Amino acid sequence: MFGLEALDLARIQFAFTISFHILFPAITIGLASYLAVLEGLWLKTRNDTYRDLYHFWSKIFAVNFGMGVVSGLVMAYQFGTNWSRFSDFAGAVTGPLLTYEVLTAFFLEAGFLGVMLFGWNKVGRGLHFFSTVMVAIGTLISTFWILASNSWMQTPQGFEIVNGQVIPTDWLAIVFNPSFPYRLLHMATAAFIATAFFVGSSAAWHLLRGRDNPAIRTMLSMAMWMALIVAPIQAVIGDFHGLNTLKHQPAKIAAIEGHWENHGDEATPLILFGWPDMKEERTKFAVEIPYLGSLILTHSLDKQVPALKEFPPEDRPNSTVVFWSFRVMVGLGFLMIFTGLWSLWLRKRDSLYTSRPFLHLALWMGPSGLIAILAGWFTTEIGRQPWVVYGLMRTADASSNHSFLQMSITLVMFVVVYFALFGAGLGYMMRLVRKGPKLSEGTDTPDGGPGKKRTPARPLSAADDPGEGEHEDDTRLTKEI
Repeated sequence: MFGLEALDLARIQFAFTISFHILFPAITIGLASYLAVLEGLWLKTRNDTYRDLYHFWSKIFAVNFGMGVVSGLVMAYQFGTNWSRFSDFAGAVTGPLLTYEVLTAFFLEAGFLGVMLFGWNKVGRGLHFFSTVMVAIGTLISTFWILASNSWMQTPQGFEIVNGQVIPTDWLAIVFNPSFPYRLLHMATAAFIATAFFVGSSAAWHLLRGRDNPAIRTMLSMAMWMALIVAPIQAVIGDFHGLNTLKHQPAKIAAIEGHWENHGDEATPLILFGWPDMKEERTKFAVEIPYLGSLILTHSLDKQVPALKEFPPEDRPNSTVVFWSFRVMVGLGFLMIFTGLWSLWLRKRDSLYTSRPFLHLALWMGPSGLIAILAGWFTTEIGRQPWVVYGLMRTADASSNHSFLQMSITLVMFVVVYFALFGAGLGYMMRLVRKGPKLSEGTDTPDGGPGKKRTPARPLSAADDPGEGEHEDDTRLTKEI
């Protein structure tokens, strides 16, 4: 059907499940650190705005964390069900790395998560803050091990092959493989940026509807400071990551650039737009800038970038896909930098919270970080093809011996269940976002903190019953507007 085989369906199924999964850990990583910052600021300043924001975002964090755990378990099982040959070949490396992630990160998060979410009135301030920090550290440790495993598949080292299986010989070399530091920084930074734009978009939504208060303004302000500072840093990290990829995976860079052949000693141009055609072995409708490809990728004006025709056809990644997925990621990155710079200009003019054109941009930029993460992930994984372990094992040799019918049925089941289950979860999370933070000022809720009476943070029962309070909110917002 459509020229697809069982292997193609196995790849689509894994891509589908990981595309869902990667969104939740990204927000979890960013929100965990954001919550630690909010609670730390509240402890330092005793400004109730930070406390109110903490309770608000902890509810969203809890829902997001739960969906991330569920989607991650499903993805992990696929290594045994759909990719058993890969597990048999490289399980001695990937298995322990994922086990270390569970032992050091997941247990740390799970151990302190209950105190963080439900211990606000039951433990002291110091212990509660410590729990929040431990959860945040746990998410980063989890990122460390997951990226170590994936990076080893991209740039494997520290092993030997015995009887057709990878045997570890140097765990430090395995973990700290050549691409690992760049991928770790790139992914962690992407998670922080994605969370910043998610938070900023939520604030912009409320401001555009006339809900202007210190908590909403603080959300937007902190998000835009993060965008202003971190988005340019991410561009620098991406540049170093690209140089590392050029060294270790030149075919991927050639596919990303849609660069098919070098002519004499001419420098490599940068193809801004075009349509790489894998059959005709050329990029159609190319819009080029002379020399810029060499300047960006080699930091010189005379060195050439390897071309796709220098590699056998069977070793070439799909340039049509990675060419455009990379440009989606980079294009959104430039938009993020522009948004941060615009926010700084408006901040100096004291109109950050009132400029409707900017607020509309901030609103629409909400999913930009997550889209950029998906685009970057597609670039990384499809650009590695046809290898599942680069240079060692081809993807075609890694899949289980399932039939086309079996893969078709399971893929359809995954699509139906995922959209139903996670669609409901995302809908609930967006409902929490629409409600906005509940302020302590102007309510009959007594002031307090850890160890004092106050409305507890109940993440899984935070939203009112259907319809409860919504008419009152609409009436109040209408009057304010």
